[in-house]
Amino acid sequence: MELWIVVAAALLAGVMDAMVGGGGLVTVPALLSTYSSLPPALLLGTNKCSSVFGTTVAAWRYSHRVRLDWGWLAPAALVAFAGSGLGAWTLTWMDPQYLRRGLPWVLLLVLVYTLKTPQLGLQQTPMPHSTKSRLWLALAIGAGIGWYDGFFGPGTGSFFIFLLVRWLGQDFLHASASAKVLNASTNVAALLMLAATGHVWWQVGLLMAAANVVGSLLGTALALKHGAGLVRRVFMLVVLLLILKTGMDAYAGTS
Repeated sequence: MELWIVVAAALLAGVMDAMVGGGGLVTVPALLSTYSSLPPALLLGTNKCSSVFGTTVAAWRYSHRVRLDWGWLAPAALVAFAGSGLGAWTLTWMDPQYLRRGLPWVLLLVLVYTLKTPQLGLQQTPMPHSTKSRLWLALAIGAGIGWYDGFFGPGTGSFFIFLLVRWLGQDFLHASASAKVLNASTNVAALLMLAATGHVWWQVGLLMAAANVVGSLLGTALALKHGAGLVRRVFMLVVLLLILKTGMDAYAGTS
């Protein structure tokens, strides 16, 4: 029964991740509550094992249906990989506690900005950037959010999508597709780091990965069928849930 609970959570997380990210909202609490006697680091590594397969499959699926600009996306994915590894290394000597209190407010700003800009991300918007400038912006996104994913993590997919929409003028569908490539890269880096230190429960992680892939295929199909409008609505819902979850984690029980 315990295994079926976390496998079902991985399925739902795959749907969310494929569309806008945020699957960790489902799988991390499911793992921590179901296997409460196990070390959190082991469960977080197991979660990465699950999510890396789902995001990779979603990236592959999107790449066959949505035109991706590999000129900036491939270098940004490499930088995101390095940034995630650096973030995971930073975690070994710095406590991310100071990020916990600020994160809900950053997410709130993202949500308010999206709500106040009704047309944001509904269609591709030509940006007044040269090809070189777009590349540097993409590298900055990959490095910054990649480091954040390795160091802390909540909302990584949503941050990728928002910045790709806001800075590079992508619609939500193309941004989600591009974000999957970047997030797959950061997940691989984090998984390698955690696996190297023995923090992955492979038996459970691989079963969750299978369910996550099924959910990822479903979420990708929904996004491709209904387009940027649906992805935008799901994005705002997931950001709202992230605000509530991270706010409770940061402030519950504190004065």
